Amino acid sequence: MKLLVLDGNSILNRAFYGIKLLTTKDGRYTNAIHGFLSIFLSLREQYQPEGVAIAFDVKAPTFRHRLYEDYKAQRSGMPPELAQQLPVLKELLCALGLCLLEAPGWEADDILGTLAAACGEADSCLLATGDRDSLQLVSERVTVLLAATKGDRPQTTCYTPELVREEYGVAPAQLIEIKALMGDASDNIPGIAGIGRKTAQSLVAQFSSLENLFGHLDDPSLKAGVRTKLEQGRESAFLSRTLGTICCEAPVETKYEAFLPGQPDAARVTRLMAELELFALLDRLHLEQAAAASEAAQGQTASLPVREGNDLEALLAALREAGKAVFLPCFDGDILEALLFAEEDALLRVPCADAAFPAFCKGLLEDEKIKKSTVDAKRLFRCCLCGGIAVKGMVMDTALAGYLLNPNASGYAPLRLAREYALALPLANSETEQAAAVLPALVEVLEEKLRESGQLALLREVELPLARLLASMELTGILVDAQRIALFGGELEERLQELTAEIARETGLIFNINSPKQLGEVLFGKLGLRAPKKTKTGYSTSAETLEALRGEHPVIDLVLEYRTFSKLKSTYCDGLGKVIGADGRIRSTLNQTETRTGRISSSEPNLQNIPVRTALGSELRRCFIAPEGWLLLDADYSQIELRVLAAMAEEETMQRAFREGADIHTITASQVFGLPEDMVTPLMRSRAKAVNFGIIYGIGAFSLAKDIGVSFREAEQYIQGYFAHYPKIQAFRAALIEQARACGYARTLFGRRRALPELRHSQRQLREFGERVAVNMPIQGTAADIIKIAMVRVEERFAREGLRARLILQVHDELIAEAPVEEADKAAACLREEMEAAVQLSVPMEAQVHTGRDWLA
Repeated sequence: MKLLVLDGNSILNRAFYGIKLLTTKDGRYTNAIHGFLSIFLSLREQYQPEGVAIAFDVKAPTFRHRLYEDYKAQRSGMPPELAQQLPVLKELLCALGLCLLEAPGWEADDILGTLAAACGEADSCLLATGDRDSLQLVSERVTVLLAATKGDRPQTTCYTPELVREEYGVAPAQLIEIKALMGDASDNIPGIAGIGRKTAQSLVAQFSSLENLFGHLDDPSLKAGVRTKLEQGRESAFLSRTLGTICCEAPVETKYEAFLPGQPDAARVTRLMAELELFALLDRLHLEQAAAASEAAQGQTASLPVREGNDLEALLAALREAGKAVFLPCFDGDILEALLFAEEDALLRVPCADAAFPAFCKGLLEDEKIKKSTVDAKRLFRCCLCGGIAVKGMVMDTALAGYLLNPNASGYAPLRLAREYALALPLANSETEQAAAVLPALVEVLEEKLRESGQLALLREVELPLARLLASMELTGILVDAQRIALFGGELEERLQELTAEIARETGLIFNINSPKQLGEVLFGKLGLRAPKKTKTGYSTSAETLEALRGEHPVIDLVLEYRTFSKLKSTYCDGLGKVIGADGRIRSTLNQTETRTGRISSSEPNLQNIPVRTALGSELRRCFIAPEGWLLLDADYSQIELRVLAAMAEEETMQRAFREGADIHTITASQVFGLPEDMVTPLMRSRAKAVNFGIIYGIGAFSLAKDIGVSFREAEQYIQGYFAHYPKIQAFRAALIEQARACGYARTLFGRRRALPELRHSQRQLREFGERVAVNMPIQGTAADIIKIAMVRVEERFAREGLRARLILQVHDELIAEAPVEEADKAAACLREEMEAAVQLSVPMEAQVHTGRDWLA
């Protein structure tokens, strides 16, 4: 029999500190539970043990404390964020049918040792822990799995007797002799003063044990200094060995039958993990059959029959009479295959292959009086646009609703949301059928939650109309000059070859510049440049590291230039060239549920990352062009986030500057440096600009100093001067933080929310992160809401004016449209007017519009 024993506290600690902070939407911490379960499931899948036991410490003095009062005395208690996860984890493990072991007066290590000692000749024992103390237990039958987490991925090292000897030079049982000599600061085991790990290993390798070592202190091979330390530390060494030796006689169950996992309580596990929003881990447990059997035993419906809709006229009439329709579209790629409706005791499938489907679909989707709720409305909009159907009356998209309610979540699929909101599922059905079955209840719950949080209008007036527009933009795409992209790529390749040759001349070596390891060896090994701290993988050659070395050697500038050109060529020239459609257009996916502030993101390819800050990068914009007889319209909000800040903070000086059309950065420089505006230099303005935008992101003096190349004291003076002349902004920042701390979330002017459990964290760094987000999110999120509103109104205005102009791309605060040459001026005026009128604040929104044959013009 193979027994897996987990050191519960040790692995929980590793998981807590190894994984970034995770919380549920209501602020409960889950990162330690997530990490623990990830490690456990990975070990179970890899080693397939018949028995499982999980040992936990009990909060009570052990026999070691009675021997040595200062044992582990320096350890602080569990942080509250971890402590609140421990009982939840134990409840979950019990619900999974696993054996938990505790013994007051004994540590979890001792329980591991006891079970390891109880292994029979034909048995094997796997000890999973994050604590190297357990390596002393390794034997031919006992393997220690040293577990850790990196990111959120479990990592395990399997220690056998051979690996222990290879790493430490001694047998596993002799590790305790090493600890007796060197001590252990983490457990406050004293050891012998002045004896470190290297010396301790050498002594144990030579003398095997404390008894033999202290019996041969006259050995001539011992240095005088070491001999003196040993003589003075004899008593401490033997005490330390006792403290560090794992006891194998803890009073716990050792019969293997006790460790055979019982039948999991599927319903209880599902409920707990849904509450914790651990849906990916729940899927790995494969509890569906057990849960279905449990439901059936309780008289609940384990499955729903699916019938084909064959009277579509009657169905449409019924939906019109009801005034609402909740349905799940079933797609094969971009092709709509069927619509699924949930009835009281069955599912109704309406296939597209039915001859009456086109008329039914058009009648349903174009009837504004039928209020429609669905999943992934943008995909449906896109499909209908291709089929010439104008969808009206859409009031709910469960993904968008789920995103508004919890922008921190990892996904918004209907089944995930159903679990999150504890809705019952017919588990014997397919996942698609489950989603359709639960959809009416899910829609009801989400609508109520949105109403309670004040975000229902945000969904219906902003996000749903925007989904329709984004679908149109994705279908349209943007035209590119493929030949120009290829030529530009060729120019970049020539320059890369030149740079490769120059780097070889400067270093005297030919090597792979794209290899961080080889580059680090050349820069810090051969050239001897000032090296950063070396990691396990070698020297860091990050952009930050290289920037700090500018001026120390000509090769640094060459490498940085090489990286710029290489990125441009591989990501943009080569990458974009592969995704150009047959009509010469590139079509990006525009995502509504990716960012935590409400911003739209772009992917496959990401057209929001086209470089603009350098002349070279801007050349790429020349490759994006208008069709023959058309022009591109590029409209950009001017300093929208600063305007939002001025309005929300009610800062009169800043508001007046925007109303008068003054240069806000020059005004700020004048205020901070105490000079007339006409004496402000470009450098002063640049530094004031960094302060202006830095304040939005909660920048501190250290980061500001680094960004603008001044001392910490100067940066601190700039920030203090800023707040002295804009006092309401400092008060506004403090109010935002206090408000978020009180209610647990930050909020935009339009009601969009982001939960901030970090504000209540015991770690100062995480609290400070939460404070920065509490300030930034209302400003950046409000700006994101404004541009979304503007996008919808611009498209409506184009249609109202009968223009063929259309929006084709959005890049943060920038909108790109294309229009026939003859209507370009009118379209540009509509674009600017709608952007500036999207919201009425105490400061004007200003948009600048440029037209040209390409994006750069």
